[in-house]
Amino acid sequence: MAATQPKAQKADVFAWEGADRKGKRLKGESRAASIALVRADLRRQGINPLKVKKKSTLFAKKGKKIRAGDIAVFSRQLATMMASGVPLVQAFDIVGRGHDNPNMQNLILSVKADVEGGTALAEALKKHPLYFDDLFCNLVHAGEQAGVLEELLHKIATYKEKTESLKGKIKKAMFYPAAVIIVAFLVTAIIMIFVIPQFQELFSSFGSDLPAFTKLVVTISEWMQSYWWALVVGLIGSVYAFSYVWKRSRKFRHTVDKLLLKVPVIGVIVNKAAIARFARTLSTMFAAGVPLVEALESVAGATGNVVYGEAVLHMREDVATGQSLQLAMKQQNLFPHMVIQMVAIGEEAGSIDSMLAKVADFYEEEVDNAVDAMSSLLEPLIMVILGTLIGGLVIAMYLPIFQMGSAVMGK
Repeated sequence: MAATQPKAQKADVFAWEGADRKGKRLKGESRAASIALVRADLRRQGINPLKVKKKSTLFAKKGKKIRAGDIAVFSRQLATMMASGVPLVQAFDIVGRGHDNPNMQNLILSVKADVEGGTALAEALKKHPLYFDDLFCNLVHAGEQAGVLEELLHKIATYKEKTESLKGKIKKAMFYPAAVIIVAFLVTAIIMIFVIPQFQELFSSFGSDLPAFTKLVVTISEWMQSYWWALVVGLIGSVYAFSYVWKRSRKFRHTVDKLLLKVPVIGVIVNKAAIARFARTLSTMFAAGVPLVEALESVAGATGNVVYGEAVLHMREDVATGQSLQLAMKQQNLFPHMVIQMVAIGEEAGSIDSMLAKVADFYEEEVDNAVDAMSSLLEPLIMVILGTLIGGLVIAMYLPIFQMGSAVMGK
């Protein structure tokens, strides 16, 4: 039976009063796991704790959600402090207390409490898998084992900053068309439900048949007026169902990711982003001294695409049997010839990490350029689509008026 991991301590806020070495009265707040730790921390600062009391959490300010960007900043801060000669526990204390997000403070000070109690940093981080993934913990473990934790923290910080920058570019690529589609849908719905009924009253006074196009639009409008709730429920249900299946079915994720790779324009960006993540992650792990087979296992989950992730796992199996990395990559039919050639040169020269870093730099820049190009391409395309949609509705409403005007002129 596997032993259960101890539950991480939660840091609370304590209000304290004390006196310094000159007898001057001081007061303040500290975040820690217990009153004893607050007292010990104050004594280290030369303050004699006179009163320490846990603050009520009834009206306490709730912290923001911890994001990947927060972990990237934390990694850089910790690396910088250790490079400046600040001891690890003290570095955690300074970074934790200086953070303005209570949730992030809790996380950092919880890890600090474990490290202070004698737990290895990698083991302390593993207690928080939601924020520190296997890749992060493996790199920290490698740094601790090799005695180069400070250097590895710098590499982790750089890696996190690069990957977060890449994610930002991908979100930018997806956000613009999604936002325009949502706005177009809302505008169309407003016209159908509120504007077209006004025209219907006008049309009823004409006493003549409406054009076929106008009849179609009026029919759709009547349906939306009666069953708008079904449309809303259907949309919300579809989003929920997609999210539910996405989280629970690897086969579904594989199908969606495979289709995404083939979508014009967007597929190019997703492909290049996956290659950039693969190269950046493997370069960082290989430079940290992690064995190639072990590194590929962690890299598989960092590509951001199930298709590439499965390909990396197949590569790991091939490499474990003695194949070269470049040959294993070639057999997957996913990686461009240039990437495979760079890896082959790196293997020959014994500098795979630096070659992969160059590949990552190149493809990150390619993603940036592709996002800009897509934005330039989509702007006129979206304007045409919106113009056609809204213009079509306007024409449908004015066709009967034009028809009636023609009839009057004919008389």
